[in-house]
Amino acid sequence: MTRVRQFVLAAGGTGGHMVPAAALAAELKKRGHKVDLISDERGVRFPGLFDGIETHVLPAGRMQGGPLGWYRAGRAMLEGRRLAIDLFQKIKPAAVIGFGGYPALPALLAGFNQKVPTAVHEQNAVLGRVNRLVAGRVDAIATSYAKVDRLADKYRGKAHLTGNPVREEVLALRDRPYPLLEEDGIFRVLVTGGSQGASILSSVVPDGLSMLPVNFRRRLQVTHQARVEDIEKARAKYAELSIAADLATYLPDLPEHLAWAHLVIARAGASTIAELTAAGRPAILVPLPSATDDHQTENAREISEAGGARTIPQSQFTPVELAKQMQKLGLDPAALQNAAARAKSCGHPHAARDLADLVEGLDHPPGDIPVGKVQTSSEGGVAYA
Repeated sequence: MTRVRQFVLAAGGTGGHMVPAAALAAELKKRGHKVDLISDERGVRFPGLFDGIETHVLPAGRMQGGPLGWYRAGRAMLEGRRLAIDLFQKIKPAAVIGFGGYPALPALLAGFNQKVPTAVHEQNAVLGRVNRLVAGRVDAIATSYAKVDRLADKYRGKAHLTGNPVREEVLALRDRPYPLLEEDGIFRVLVTGGSQGASILSSVVPDGLSMLPVNFRRRLQVTHQARVEDIEKARAKYAELSIAADLATYLPDLPEHLAWAHLVIARAGASTIAELTAAGRPAILVPLPSATDDHQTENAREISEAGGARTIPQSQFTPVELAKQMQKLGLDPAALQNAAARAKSCGHPHAARDLADLVEGLDHPPGDIPVGKVQTSSEGGVAYA
């Protein structure tokens, strides 16, 4: 019988941190455990992710804005740490798990202070700044990729490949076949820039699709998630080019759109890659060039090398290049089917289960947590043997 324990998850800021935390929370609750969330004001704005879970909003701060900004962030971190210590003394957590980003730091610092077992989960293929900061002190580092850059050699013994958990609605798509594509049938394209949209997609994609052969262009059915400031211009452009398109600033039923998509055009955020590989959908990826440590380019590497996606650097993402890549994939149904299977081969369908197993093992005696077998890559990262 499972021993009921109290766990604290610390995540905030973006959906990339919040979605895997929510998936772990759901898995732990399924196992009968109690779960609390520590987040910031941005993190609690995601509707429905943490229904029924006690949530605590603590100050965190961000290390930006020069010396004055650093001072203010430091004060906020210390205040958040103090409040987290007070909370931990009341609820006695078995472990604290951080999901990267500054909102996770106060809870992890409090965990170190209270000698509570700790772990971090890294969603990207490059270890993030906060996770690098605490890597030496946490008991375990869960990774989403077999190769993780910026993960120091000396911490490889505590690294465990779990994958990046996704929502159950997305994971369910893994059991659904790739949508049938007939040579003269509708070709469904999903365009998404993540939770905030992406202006570059709204400006390039309509013109790129307009350059496709007429018989291909007429088959297109586009669903495009765009930024508020871009949506009307993009809608007018699709109409001008006579391309059938539905546009929205937010897609609450994204899993269903993903289920029917023959091709996805997207950024290469951690959650996007996890969902593409969970569902098995081919993609054209345009990594965000300003992402910290260029982690989106690294995120896209595995699925692209496997043949499940084509990556186009933003500097080369032009209507002509998009049309060229679309034709290579879209005019050959067999190639699309193959790309979908290769994308699926990169997925980690048991990520939530494996992460929960790791978390449950954190309060066992030393040595009870299985050690990930790792090897150093030629680029200074860590790859699993």
